Amino acid sequence: MAKTVMVIDDSASIRQVMSLTLAKAGYDVAEACDGADALGKLAGQKVNLIVCDVNMPNMDGITFLKSLKDKPGYKFTPVIMLTTESQESKKQEGKAAGAKAWVVKPFKPEQMLEAVSKLIAP
Repeated sequence: MAKTVMVIDDSASIRQVMSLTLAKAGYDVAEACDGADALGKLAGQKVNLIVCDVNMPNMDGITFLKSLKDKPGYKFTPVIMLTTESQESKKQEGKAAGAKAWVVKPFKPEQMLEAVSKLIAP
């Protein structure tokens, strides 16, 4: 059965690139436009990994990550932060909230797939 990856980004073009890249690699993809949208769509859905932007309207990625880790069913779901933010302080904040990886935009699709395949449970 295919693994499911949720892509959370307020940019439709980034979601599209990510979805195409992941789908080509054999993953099922769910999309959300911000953290609040993602929490609503997650409700009980099994996802194996989440790729999340940091700067988004309604609910940013770090806030989303903290909310996600409070939910028993998603406590151990790996999250890759995908962002234009490259400052160490933001990375530390993401790590403290539970992010497993930090990928800076613009990203190479193969770099993202490598991170996903390393973190997704077999």
